[in-house]
Amino acid sequence: MKRWLLVLGMITCILGVSACGSKQEEAGPAWTDMIEEEAIYYGEQVFQNLREICSGNYENEKAQIAKADAVSASAFSSWDSAQEDIGEFVEISEENAQINDDGFVVNLKIKGTIHDANIEIIFDDEMMLTSMSTNVIYSFGELMAKAAMNTLLGMGTVFVVLILISLIISCFTFIPKIQASFTKKSQQPQQPVAAPAPAAVAAVEEEETDDLELVAVIAAAIAASQGAASTDGFVVRSIRKRRTF
Repeated sequence: MKRWLLVLGMITCILGVSACGSKQEEAGPAWTDMIEEEAIYYGEQVFQNLREICSGNYENEKAQIAKADAVSASAFSSWDSAQEDIGEFVEISEENAQINDDGFVVNLKIKGTIHDANIEIIFDDEMMLTSMSTNVIYSFGELMAKAAMNTLLGMGTVFVVLILISLIISCFTFIPKIQASFTKKSQQPQQPVAAPAPAAVAAVEEEETDDLELVAVIAAAIAASQGAASTDGFVVRSIRKRRTF
């Protein structure tokens, strides 16, 4: 019930601002005579509603409002992104309003447990909310530290990229060598099959020569025992090896 009352209160506040603007518009440009306190009051109401909705207890309502209104969505996003640096909200320390023919701007300076921040709330000439932003106030030392860190990150990124490019370029010298080695392997002729060693052929021929000599010696011995002048008429049928005991 409390959630719907909060949402209803925020909508009523915005509609009330719009209705006030409509009445002032009917009466002419006299709405610019709005005193500064009234403008600050409207700004404070919008800020308090924003802070309450972004507290984390109204996520569904927050999503519905952000979906229906782009200005509210931008305001929620700005506050959420600055919440971590601000910390817990303490109080509104300073407030002022600037009123002109185009509308009015309310500036609220708030204190946080970590950093202070400026809340800028802008209304148009119809007193409709057009913008709301949260700007964290950092010290001079923090700003310089952030600037130095951004500089180091930027320069470091550039140097890392340059080193990588140099390494890639230096690798180009090895590409032709690798390509040449693959080309040599593909063009290398296949080795012919080795011919059989001639030792075996020589051994066979030697064995055949020994057998022929043995035959000739045996034939000559037989011819001498028979009293023949030559061995032309002899025919060797077989040769058997005699066993010796």
